Amino acid sequence: MNIILLGPPGAGKGTQARILVERHGLVQLSTGDMLRAAKSSGTELGNRVADVMARGELVTDEIVIGLIEEQLDGEAGRHGLIFDGFPRTLAQADALGELLASKGKSLDAVVEMRVDDAQLIERITGRFTCGNCGEVYHDVTKPTARDGECDVCGAKEFVRRSDDNAESVQVRLMAYYRSTSPLIGYYHAKGLLKPVEGLGEIDRIAASIEAALNL
Repeated sequence: MNIILLGPPGAGKGTQARILVERHGLVQLSTGDMLRAAKSSGTELGNRVADVMARGELVTDEIVIGLIEEQLDGEAGRHGLIFDGFPRTLAQADALGELLASKGKSLDAVVEMRVDDAQLIERITGRFTCGNCGEVYHDVTKPTARDGECDVCGAKEFVRRSDDNAESVQVRLMAYYRSTSPLIGYYHAKGLLKPVEGLGEIDRIAASIEAALNL
C-alpha cells in the first residue's frame, strides 16, 4: 500500500506516519530525511543536493523525484510507502504519479488530516521538547509529570522552536493553503482522498486512519 499524508504543519503527520510504520511495516519517505541523508551520501545526486543546500537555494522538484526514485529502486520500494511532506504542489503530484507509474506502482490513498486552525495554533504554540532526548511535551495537553524534568530521561533543559508562535504559525498555514491545499481537490477527483479528523487523541486519530485505509 502506497499512501500520502496531507495536512498543515503541526497536524501530526509525522507522528501518524511512525505509527503506520510500527504497526503495518510501511516505509516513511520524508523529504527532509531524504535530503539530509543524500547530502552526506557521496553519490552524484547527493553531491548535487549538498551543493544546492550549501548555496542556500531550494532543492528542485527534479532532485526530490530523483531521491524518491532511488528509494523505489532500493529496499523501500519492496514495502508499502508513506509519502510525508511530498508532494506539496500540483506539479509535484503529477511528477510523483508519473514516477510511480513508470515503476509499475500507484497510489492507494491520500489521507487528509483535517484540523481547526485555532486549535492547531494552540497546539503548536504550547509545545516544547526535551533538549536531551527530544521527547515532545505541551503546556496544556502533555506537561511533564515532574515540573521542569523530562519524564523520559530526567533532563532539565527544554527547547521551544523560535517559530512556534501564533504569527509564524499563521504564516505557515497560509503557505500551506496557498500551495498544498489544491492537492485536496486533485486527489478527490481521482477518488483517492480519505479525510480524517486530525486533532485529538493520537490513538484515536491512528484508529481513524487505519479505518479509512481498511487496515
